[in-house]
Amino acid sequence: MRTLILLSFCLLTTVQLHAKESPTKTDVLVYGATPAGIAAALNAARDGQSVVMITQYQQIGGLVTNGLSNTDFHTFEGLTGTFGQFSNRVHEYYVQKLGEDHEDVKNALRGTRGEPHINQKIFHEMLSEEKSISILTQTRLVEVLLNPAENKIQLAEFTDRSGQKHQFQAQIYIDATYEGDLMAAAKVPYRVGREGRDEFGESLAPESADDEVQGYNFRFVMTQNPENRVPLEAPQGYDAEMFAPVIPLLKDGTIKTVFCSRKGGLYKAHLPPLPNQKHDINDVSRNAVRLSLPQINNAWPDGDEATRQEIFDRHLLHNIGLLYFVQTDPRVPEVFQEEANTWGWCKDEFEQTDHIPEQLYIREARRMVGQHIYTQQDCLNEKEEARARFHPNSIAIGEYSLNCHGTGHEGPMIGGKHTGEFYMSTPPYQVPYGVICPKEMQNLLVPVAVSASHVGFCSLRLEPIWTGLGDAAGTAAALAIKTGQPVQNIKPRDIQKTLHQNQTATIYVSDVPTDHPDFAAVQWWGSLGGLHGLEKKPSGSPRGKHRLGQYYEYYLGHDVNLDQPLDSETRQRWKKICVEYELPINIDNFKGTRGDFIRHANQTSN
Repeated sequence: MRTLILLSFCLLTTVQLHAKESPTKTDVLVYGATPAGIAAALNAARDGQSVVMITQYQQIGGLVTNGLSNTDFHTFEGLTGTFGQFSNRVHEYYVQKLGEDHEDVKNALRGTRGEPHINQKIFHEMLSEEKSISILTQTRLVEVLLNPAENKIQLAEFTDRSGQKHQFQAQIYIDATYEGDLMAAAKVPYRVGREGRDEFGESLAPESADDEVQGYNFRFVMTQNPENRVPLEAPQGYDAEMFAPVIPLLKDGTIKTVFCSRKGGLYKAHLPPLPNQKHDINDVSRNAVRLSLPQINNAWPDGDEATRQEIFDRHLLHNIGLLYFVQTDPRVPEVFQEEANTWGWCKDEFEQTDHIPEQLYIREARRMVGQHIYTQQDCLNEKEEARARFHPNSIAIGEYSLNCHGTGHEGPMIGGKHTGEFYMSTPPYQVPYGVICPKEMQNLLVPVAVSASHVGFCSLRLEPIWTGLGDAAGTAAALAIKTGQPVQNIKPRDIQKTLHQNQTATIYVSDVPTDHPDFAAVQWWGSLGGLHGLEKKPSGSPRGKHRLGQYYEYYLGHDVNLDQPLDSETRQRWKKICVEYELPINIDNFKGTRGDFIRHANQTSN
């Protein structure tokens, strides 16, 4: 097997550059071609800005094109903006190729579960439609020059795989890497590890602070289809005795199968399958055998190139070696070996890297200390009402559970137990502008390594949410350039207005989808607080009826009910908002439904 090389970078320091040639100028520079980076680039370009997007990897798309096809979300109503547009286009691709009623169209779940190479194809198509976006791959950050007098990034230097240097001077820089590499190079304050419980009053936090980050693993894409199956080879450094401790677990029933859909196996094969008989493979939560290795992850965020490569290689050895052992070692019970040998890599995925993703799933690394530190309380119910805490400066939404695969490990690697693991349901929540905005650096936005506590980050660390934050970052960048203002001075109301026009939600609404004619008006009213206090907190789970796997119908208590009459209680609540925001509306004499009022208020005030 060819060794996979992780194109990483050393922990950076800010130095004076001596450029032999003038740097390339661009309006916006995005480092990291993650879905958030792509969203930022698209939104900035659509607003008239020139954009250079740079990634250290061969492929664009981050984990969504590197194995994470089982996208974490609970309800389709929560997918808006670029992520919603992307998944719609993936869906249309399969419909046009296979027909509306084909089983693989159904398995793709409205385009949210596309094959990695199809996801990459769609991202490329979306980017190619914006002629002002340039893309550099296999190019990594080397140095950053700051202008301390203005608190700005002045210049960033990169090197490509041939060793050639590239210098760029942008008006706004966006760090969309999973690690926050550009942010760190710019000396923006950040945290690595967990806060103690008392710092933010978080019930899910440990008693005392430590340096632990959530565990990483690969998200392989595998198949049982013999026509598209590639057999595994022993990974570099393989030693069968490393994996021999799994044999007793197979024999005593602790492990019941090699691949499972939820629990009891060595590998999680998400259901339903992806199109073309493929599966997104993941770590099995709360299991005696894990793919994630939190005991070695802590060094990754601030690690130099050699450190990250070592961690990458150790995950590669463990994640592949375990299955290779079960497939080939004569000590493995026959029933498990037979099952294991029905699985292999996909011939048509990751062809440049031996059918293995080139990126490790970095669930958590650095976290910026920005204008707002997002915590557990931000995504919990506001008092006894259905909705979570109200954020008038919201620029994105989330609706997935607080979710941590573990930050530490007790006992042997095989047969031990992860620590720091938690899973907690929440209602849909808003994400304020301050989580992507540094306190002082005037021309930097950070939509992935966001400002959050460890617990808060465990709610935000999902691709649809990061992509929504990328939408906001690109929009804010364009506004900063047009107005000549630091990013800290950009009004969230102005960001919201553009996002709503672009069918991007800043508050979760279950009965007014993005293509509804009242979407922008309802989102605007929600940004003023008009949708809070309408419904009480459900007595049970906030989720609606179970659909399939982790997917549910819309969240309870999050309807607007546009056709419902404007009752006296709602009238009084909304009157307070009209007074607070000095809206030129006399609600006392208004006749009509909730929808009639929201439309009238929006037209009158905008």
